[in-house]
Amino acid sequence: MSLDNIKIIFFDIDGTLIDIHKRQISARTLETLIRLKERNIILCLSTGRSPMTVPRFEGWEPDVFLTFNGSYCYTRQQVIYKNPLSTEDAKQIVKNAAAINRPVSAATPERLAANGKDADLVKYFSLAKLDVDVSDDFDEMVENGEIYQIMSGGRESEYPAFLQDVKNAKIAAWWDRAVDIIPADSGKGVGIANVLAHYHLTNEEALAFGDGNNDIDMLQAVGTGVAMANGSEELKAVADDICGHAADDGVYHYCVEHGLIAAIG
Repeated sequence: MSLDNIKIIFFDIDGTLIDIHKRQISARTLETLIRLKERNIILCLSTGRSPMTVPRFEGWEPDVFLTFNGSYCYTRQQVIYKNPLSTEDAKQIVKNAAAINRPVSAATPERLAANGKDADLVKYFSLAKLDVDVSDDFDEMVENGEIYQIMSGGRESEYPAFLQDVKNAKIAAWWDRAVDIIPADSGKGVGIANVLAHYHLTNEEALAFGDGNNDIDMLQAVGTGVAMANGSEELKAVADDICGHAADDGVYHYCVEHGLIAAIG
């Protein structure tokens, strides 16, 4: 397929730009981002992470950030789109989680705070090199803060319990031992639609790379959606193409093979 018309690219982070096991970006993948930017392609990070936990890559800065699975999208200069959970839903989710003995971490753009921690939540945070911050003022933050995402350990069988009596929220998950809970009318695809509108671009001018089930609507929102070889089977089923494993610089090889950058010696 031809990618001659690509003007904007969306990248998931964990499992896409960064291999889950190596937990850092490779020199070759970083150089790929630098070279794409030199071509004046708009480059966007699209992640379940919060703004404060998006990693910095030496020598390169993204043009756009889609955080909280697309619920909070911004450039260095302005917020493009935001869609927090309602206070009522946030409180109900916390209550539901407690009923199944699941501590949670709630996120605003400036802060992450938890009401406890278990093995799954600790492991989930460690994948992003983070610690779980258990805070005395957790309930006050949920009551008065602008909560964009609630994170918890959890298996698929627990999804209905998390969302019981919740009016406008859904599960976004990229790991089978944890959940991100976001507004039901949000997601990476919604975030991408708002970013494309901001730049007056069409989805045919957009390319995206991802690996998890929370990337399904992202790949469906662009003209060319690429799943990593290490991606979920559900994601691969909706992808337009599949590239190599994150551990093998799959994004780099795909960009070289399709003429977006020259091979790195």
